[in-house]
Order: sequence, then structure tokens, then C-alpha cells
Amino acid sequence: MATEPDTTANSTPSAAGRRPRRAPSAADRRRDAERSRQALLDAALDEFAAKGFDGARVQEIADRAGVNKQLITYYFGGKEGLYQEIQRGWPAAEAERADPELPLEEVAARYLSAVREDPRPARLLVWRGLTGSGAATDYLEGADTVEADLANLARAQERGEIHPDLDPAFVRIAVTGMILAPVMLPETALQATGKQPGSSEFEEYYSGQLRTLLRLLGRVSP
Repeated sequence: MATEPDTTANSTPSAAGRRPRRAPSAADRRRDAERSRQALLDAALDEFAAKGFDGARVQEIADRAGVNKQLITYYFGGKEGLYQEIQRGWPAAEAERADPELPLEEVAARYLSAVREDPRPARLLVWRGLTGSGAATDYLEGADTVEADLANLARAQERGEIHPDLDPAFVRIAVTGMILAPVMLPETALQATGKQPGSSEFEEYYSGQLRTLLRLLGRVSP
């Protein structure tokens, strides 16, 4: 089994009369390894959200995390593996938010709240759409997610929440755009509403407007 690379400087001999420092236990090493790994994941999400997959640099990720960049290869196999790992838990969170039994307006409000709490995944999605960064980006939103969303929207249409003349595929694109708009166009949102995107005031206003709009989808006149 491969061992974790030594990324620390060699220690100097202890002064005469000073007790030697206790070697870290296996539990200590595991905790340190987990802290380093988590620091890399958090730093990577910052970098990828700010610069996209192509623009992010592993050295900058390591510097932000405060660890040696060798650990990116050790833990994740490289930049692409790190990119995929930060998204590994997202499908479960998506499934929880997109509960098919909930009204469409409630599902959208959940997504909007998640974007406000942590806009980095949304920014990553925008970067993917703008740059098409290659195989690594396919992990972010696969065909299964899209298919499940369309099935949920079709059920919402059967419940009368979406007018029969509206295509669920179009509704998905439109609602996704409305959820991402404050992240993609923060200056436009501020100028139009006078409220700062990301603030609780803006979220209350924007969520209320989005809920109202989605409630009206079932009552659109031909």
C-alpha cells in the first residue's frame, strides 16, 4: 500500500535534557490526513468556482489549503479527480431538494436557498456551461439528473402545476436560469431590485417572486 508522502521538513535533534517529541499515533495521523484532504476539497471548490476547471491551478489550490501539492495526486489522483470528488455528494443533495412530491415552487425555493447559502456549486455550473471543460465536467450534471428532473416536471404537469402547452424541458431550462440569475448577473439583479444578491432581503424578495411566478404556470392562458 502506498504511504502518504512526507511533506514536512526534517526535524532537528532535541536539545540536551529536553524530552524527545512523541511520535504521532495512527489516530493522529488519520485526523491530520482527513484535515489535509478536507482543506484541499474546500480550497478546490473556491478555485474552481472562481476560475473554472481550466483556469484553476493545482499549486494555487494547495497554497490556499496550506498543504503540499503532492497531496492532490496522493488523495485524488490529480486535478480531474479532485474536481470530481468535490461534486461526489451533490447527487444525493439534488435528490433531496428535488422531492417529486413537493410543489414545483417549493423545489425551486429549496434550490434558491442552497445557492444563497453556498453559491460556489452554482458558479461551477455556470463555468461548465461557458467553457465546456472536457470529461471532468460530465460528472457535474449527468443525463440521469436531467432525466429525473424531466420526469418530476411531467408529474407536476399532471398535477396541474404546469400548463399543458408548456414543455417540461423548457420549464426546466427556464427555472434553472431563474435560480442561477442572481449568481450569473448580480449587478443586473442589484440595479433592477435595489437589493444586494446574497442578502436575506434579496432572498426573501426573489424567492417570493419566483414562487408566485411558478404558481401561475398552471394558469397560463393559451
